[in-house]
Amino acid sequence: MFGGGADRLSDQITIALDAMGGDDAPQIVVAGADIARRRNPDVRFLLFGDEKEVSELVAKQRGLDAFVEIRHTTEKVEADDKPSQVVRSGHETSMWKAIESVKLNEADGVVSAGNTGALMAMAMIVLRRLEGIDRPAIASFFPTLRGETVMLDLGANIRCDARNLVEFAIMGEVFARTILGIHEPTIGLLNVGEEETKGNDALKDAANLLRELDLPGEFVGFVEGNDIPAGAVDVVVTDGFTGNVALKTAEGTAKLINAFVRETFRNSFWAKIGYVFAKPSFDKLRSRSDPRRYNGAVFLGLNGVCVKSHGGTDAVGFATAIGVAIDMIKYDGNALLKTNIERLDPEMLRPQPTATAS
Repeated sequence: MFGGGADRLSDQITIALDAMGGDDAPQIVVAGADIARRRNPDVRFLLFGDEKEVSELVAKQRGLDAFVEIRHTTEKVEADDKPSQVVRSGHETSMWKAIESVKLNEADGVVSAGNTGALMAMAMIVLRRLEGIDRPAIASFFPTLRGETVMLDLGANIRCDARNLVEFAIMGEVFARTILGIHEPTIGLLNVGEEETKGNDALKDAANLLRELDLPGEFVGFVEGNDIPAGAVDVVVTDGFTGNVALKTAEGTAKLINAFVRETFRNSFWAKIGYVFAKPSFDKLRSRSDPRRYNGAVFLGLNGVCVKSHGGTDAVGFATAIGVAIDMIKYDGNALLKTNIERLDPEMLRPQPTATAS
């Protein structure tokens, strides 16, 4: 097993993994790490969890033991644990220890499939926010007719003001460049219409600010819900409540369509025959819409790379989440974000006092 901390080679990336987080942990975490290390030979892992259980799983993956170091922890964060509870009493959990290894420079980033609220709460306390960021946001990407689109926030911030939305736009633009490789991403604010007169005050104020800012990407204005799957913009910005509802609706719709397709081809003998001829095309469709290809939500705005994997994913999906963390580290996503924030005029994002009648 490799040595962590100061003994790491400069050309290596070390990812801390919460081995006990997720519905099928630690099995999918260890198997996902094995897939990820085959895709990225220069990556090493710190696995935090029950040493006996994790080491037995590592031994089953040929050659993986040379790429991992196991850190024993006796506790883990449960799916139904309250964030307020775990930040007080969960300092010995596999999740906390994995995050802490990033702060201690033993790892370059952390990935967990565990409790989302607990992960965000712990990461904010341990890693803290980047200077200039008011609220971190959860960002991820998914397929559209034109390729892939980034959306944020996906649930970290239920209520947002104009400043928060502008920060999300800046962070989303960096995420699109870092993860999707888009040179000049287009950015849109999710609204109930494209007209400038529609929406609440926070949206209108954020739009005015984004038109004034000199962003590397291009702010195109308001977009609607049907613009998301159409790929009208590369970055969709919204509050956490709306973003989470939109994401879960999209996931549910995809499952519904897949169920309808399966039901259609089971209806008759001739439908089954037709499926035999159509199967190659449906295999391509299934691959394109496979949620495992888009697994891995980044907590943007923290002093460190923190990626949340879907709790119910399998090893392939978890490996994808690890890949997102690797890209954020390899292409200096946090450094780009910090540079963009530092370029802004602090006065421009500062809330203006409400005028009072004389």
